[in-house]
Amino acid sequence: MAKNIVIIGGGIVGLSAAYFLQKEGHQITILDKSDITTGASFVNAGYITPSHIIPMASPGKIKQGIQWMFNSSSPFYMKPRWDIDFFKWSWYFHKSSTDAKVEKAIPLIKDINLLSFELFRGIKSSGDLGDFQLAKKGLLMLYQTQKSYDHEIQVAKRAEFLGLEVKELNKAEIAKLEPNIKINAEGAIHYECDGHTTPTELMPKLIQYLTSVGTVLKTNEEVLDIKISNRKIVGLTTSKAYYEADEVVLAAGSWSGELAKKLKLNIPLQAGKGYSINVERPTGITIPAILMESSMAVTPMQGFTRFAGTMEFSGINTIVRKERVNSIANGAKKFYPDFEITQEERDAAKTGLRPVSPDGLPYIGKSSAYDNLTFATGHAMMGWSLGPATGKLVAEIIDGKKTSMDVSAFHPDRKFS
Repeated sequence: MAKNIVIIGGGIVGLSAAYFLQKEGHQITILDKSDITTGASFVNAGYITPSHIIPMASPGKIKQGIQWMFNSSSPFYMKPRWDIDFFKWSWYFHKSSTDAKVEKAIPLIKDINLLSFELFRGIKSSGDLGDFQLAKKGLLMLYQTQKSYDHEIQVAKRAEFLGLEVKELNKAEIAKLEPNIKINAEGAIHYECDGHTTPTELMPKLIQYLTSVGTVLKTNEEVLDIKISNRKIVGLTTSKAYYEADEVVLAAGSWSGELAKKLKLNIPLQAGKGYSINVERPTGITIPAILMESSMAVTPMQGFTRFAGTMEFSGINTIVRKERVNSIANGAKKFYPDFEITQEERDAAKTGLRPVSPDGLPYIGKSSAYDNLTFATGHAMMGWSLGPATGKLVAEIIDGKKTSMDVSAFHPDRKFS
């Protein structure tokens, strides 16, 4: 039976949920507090990453964050501040950063990424969005030190054991793959299983398609109040109007935690700010890469090369810190010595807020407190990669169908203590 479904959030996750829900015949309304032209879904690295099997919550990460806390240009920056929610989240993150919990997370992260890649392919082959970049050139993990190699080779062995396509490359093999730019690296792990896209190309196409098939898209509308009756959300009041709903999907990214509070729900979530610089001139780079010692990503997109990175925990804000932008530009120079990001390109850098759960797994599932509320948030750095998979799973959950994979580990009510 067709339902009136309101999705809070118009990022890649919210739009993906709308895409699969409208395919099932539901009437969809998307509410977003922005105009859906900026944010994490537009400034990310565009990766589809089955290779990223290790969750951010892993042994040693909190210690590293504390060491870098007073260096605002560090790759993993936690701004010192008095914030009870951040303290609680940090404790949950610490409790989640064990070898045992990482082991449990690895196959889940792999499976949902592979599911998402297949769904990206399905969306492209459907022709719904027209043509868009969907490449499978893999991902180069470029390293300059033995320490980085020792770390990444362990991940590579595990990925290969799980059936992912992985290859070790020496300097000569890197130069053969990337002949048009000098790369200062001792070697690389090439995750041939990975793909990439251009977010600024795909997002507008997805929006255009959804509106063409009847999805109602309301931008610059902030949800201010939520009306409850008998364990159900019956309506939402925004800054402009009131909307009734049979089902509600909370896919508001970094703002999801604050909206959950309106429902008296505790969804531990922190905004992890990322930065990106677009270089709209030839760079010679043709294969996506992670520059390991610089902790940043490089992606050849349609019409430009994107340099992206950093994880900054400083609350919900879109302030562009110049020192962090410079860190990305300088990090690129260390690996591409003949290439320079100009000051003009640095000045045009953009930021996006990624919703980070304490254990590195997303929140996908029905709330136990409300019969018609489904969560779809908390994807951290994999939001883009996991957008279609999350959208498909949300549609299956709402329709009461068997889900494409086991989602119990993603339940929004899971405990972290």
